[in-house]
Amino acid sequence: MDNLKQAVQAQIDHIQQKTGRSFAELSAMVTDSGLTQHSRLRDMFMRELNLTYGDANALVHAILQSDGTRAAEAKGLSGDAVLDEIYTGPKASLRPIHAALMAEIVTFGEFETLPKKGYVSLRRKKQFAMIGPGNNTWVEVGINSKDLAADARLLEQPGHAMCNYVVRVTDPAQVDTTLIGWIRTAFEGAG
Repeated sequence: MDNLKQAVQAQIDHIQQKTGRSFAELSAMVTDSGLTQHSRLRDMFMRELNLTYGDANALVHAILQSDGTRAAEAKGLSGDAVLDEIYTGPKASLRPIHAALMAEIVTFGEFETLPKKGYVSLRRKKQFAMIGPGNNTWVEVGINSKDLAADARLLEQPGHAMCNYVVRVTDPAQVDTTLIGWIRTAFEGAG
């Protein structure tokens, strides 16, 4: 079993311990709810079992046996094709920001790029960043690093979010040494 699968299984084991329910019981909650949309199931688990966003999200993926990576693979997408899909239509103008970010990040060392439905996840032993369009006017850079020095550009996220901080980038010129430094700190902490 690879590190990612082990991490997912450890998270599911933790959820079962925390809730006192078996995976079968948690799966039955999905069936009994009649809900099919991922976000609604996630919200149900957060509300009814007091799970964090990350735990509820992972649980829904495990129960539905789906994740953004498999969704991209199901469409036959990988590499540049994923980016073509993510940065399409009005979001196409944001692709140079993504390219500028990746040109800097690849100099850090080895890491995995995992395509998801609307963004890419960057991982070492754990996820250190997420990059994708926040809307039609900015790229959202999620950064997993604790206790970065306060800065107006760093938007601290709630404890249950998938990243500790988000930075909204509207122009490739904003991919500066400060932003890259924050991402490098997250990279080094993920390894």
